[in-house]
This record gives sequence, C-alpha cells and structure tokens, in this order.
Amino acid sequence: MLNENVVKLLKENIWDLATCSDGKPNVVPVAFKDVTDEGKLVVGDVFLETTLNSIKANNGKIAISAYDANNLEGYQIKGTAEYATEGAVVDTFKAMVEKMFQGAATAKGALIISVDQVIVTTPGAENKKVL
Repeated sequence: MLNENVVKLLKENIWDLATCSDGKPNVVPVAFKDVTDEGKLVVGDVFLETTLNSIKANNGKIAISAYDANNLEGYQIKGTAEYATEGAVVDTFKAMVEKMFQGAATAKGALIISVDQVIVTTPGAENKKVL
C-alpha cells in the first residue's frame, strides 16, 4: 500500500488530517509527522483536541490527504488511529516540538495510524485508483 512514491511524498509534505463526529467534519494541517519503517503513520499531538475527540467518537477512523503542490501528485490515506502518551515515538515528537518552540510548547502524545487504504488523488488516468 505505502509504496516508495507514497512514503517519499508523505515525508516531504504537510498532511491534512480529516475526522468527523456528530456530523461535524474537522480537518487540520500537521507538520509534526512521520512514516515508520513498519508503514504506520505517526503524528505528534500539539494542538489536536478536536481531532482527538472525533477519533474517540468514531472508533479511530481518520483520513489523511497529502500532496506535492508543484506537480499535484497526491494521495488520500484512510486508516485507524490509536493514541499514545508514552514511548519512543512520543519522546521523539516531544523533543522535536520543544526544540522548534524553544520550550514554549510540547507534544502531549502521538497518533499512531494503521493504514487501511491508499487512494491516488493526482489528476489524470490514475486518479481514484486504490493502491
């Protein structure tokens, strides 16, 4: 599912996380993110209150959109998120956020997302193709 092109694009571009609860959609951009060697998506929680509430209300369901604005290559990823408050992933995000904000903010935890589906959003013949 997460082929080399998808991983490269995810590592190099901002993601938009989309959730929904009680019929209210929510989308937020995230910069503190990564792809693990095991193919999981991880997101540091700095300001994700509404996103976390939506995830709890919908059994962890989440969608991610990422694209390269220069060539319009893009992917929508649907998955299931779990929330972690400790461990190596959380420690990494805490250090990253504290360094960037010079101690004025920290990561409270991390979303660990298992990928269920990857859909091409690039304009053209492959658009809507499920990888």
